Amino acid sequence: MNSYLICCTPAHGHVLPLLTVGRHLAGQGHRVRFLTGAAYRDRVEAAGLTFVPLPAEADVDLDHAGDLPERAGLKGPAAIRFDLRHLFIAPGRAQFAALRDQLALERADAVLTEGLFLGAALLNQLPREQRPPVVVLGIFPLGAASRDTAPFGLGVPPLPGAMGRLRNRLLTLLSEKVVFGPVIAEVDAVARELTGSPMTGSFFDWPSHSDAEIQFTVPSFEYPRSDLPAVVHFAGPLPLAASGVALPEWWDELDGSRPVVHVTQGTVANADPGLLIRPTLQGLADRDVLVVISTGGRDVAALGELPGNARAASYLPYDKLFDKLDVLVSNGGYGTVQYALAHGVPLVVAGQTEDKIEVTARVGWSGAGINLRTNAAEASAIARAVDRVLSDPGYRARAERIGQDIAGSDALLTLTRVLRSVELLPSA
Repeated sequence: MNSYLICCTPAHGHVLPLLTVGRHLAGQGHRVRFLTGAAYRDRVEAAGLTFVPLPAEADVDLDHAGDLPERAGLKGPAAIRFDLRHLFIAPGRAQFAALRDQLALERADAVLTEGLFLGAALLNQLPREQRPPVVVLGIFPLGAASRDTAPFGLGVPPLPGAMGRLRNRLLTLLSEKVVFGPVIAEVDAVARELTGSPMTGSFFDWPSHSDAEIQFTVPSFEYPRSDLPAVVHFAGPLPLAASGVALPEWWDELDGSRPVVHVTQGTVANADPGLLIRPTLQGLADRDVLVVISTGGRDVAALGELPGNARAASYLPYDKLFDKLDVLVSNGGYGTVQYALAHGVPLVVAGQTEDKIEVTARVGWSGAGINLRTNAAEASAIARAVDRVLSDPGYRARAERIGQDIAGSDALLTLTRVLRSVELLPSA
């Protein structure tokens, strides 16, 4: 039996996929500790894992970060800068201390983390003989720096050839010196203080310098890199657990008699349905489609009166819903987008905050959907995009091709293989 320590920032979209990993490892007979916020104790323990609470100064409420008034109106790099500084960098010292305490209390064969947990990035800075292997679980788009891609966080898709590489160098300078310069300096200062050296790679790129990075997607939904680091392993998306959500009373209307369009703003950036849900309802109100809404836990009544062709629920059983969809309208949650692609469902996406600017850029680049390149889509733009996706079979064909690649992957088998390989590495 091995012992693993999973560490995760306290946010729904971070914790749930890492719980899938934890359940898998526990099911193999391993001991699994799970370091995260107090709000997730019940979920962690229900998964059969040992809950370890983050210290209060690191227990940030990321699930309601979108409600912060000082964050209102921010998008793109400005929103990412805010999130990095206030939600991910600020808790880093306390995260690092908690990790060190846990490792002193009990050895671990590996530390598993998502890439935005700064405490693990700081642990990775230490010499290998002073720490266990650090394995990054790629639950967001790959941030590995490359001559073939623009820097992470700008939402700029690849441009092939010499001109593209020149553009990428210039954008990297712009990103490092201007767009994210203050953030990079802040992370370096924390790293020097706690580990004696600046961060190896940027905050987006540090997983490429870990012992292994398991990217939970397939290569066809990621930008090609001729200089891809050897530590990166594509695994395919993590399986979605059976939801257990009850079927809504209108479920029988999903009978194939008209196209079904699902719209969601996920479980975090859903405080303002005016960003995507309401414009979709308005834009499609006169279309012969059935619009199905999930509010991600918010009160359905807040949507007001629905058009005649719309149905809503707080949560929906995705394991049953996606086989019935013709289009997904989304703000670009990584897991939801890949779940749609796994079912060959084409997309219309509008999201420019958090990592969503990179997810939506990949949707447009892959040809599996339309990227509206905005955080607040207009009703007419959504309607035109949905019409186009429904009328052009190429979008579904490209989504289905990615879905075939996903069907040929096995995320948990790859996870097991990679963990075995890093545990065999010498510690010095």
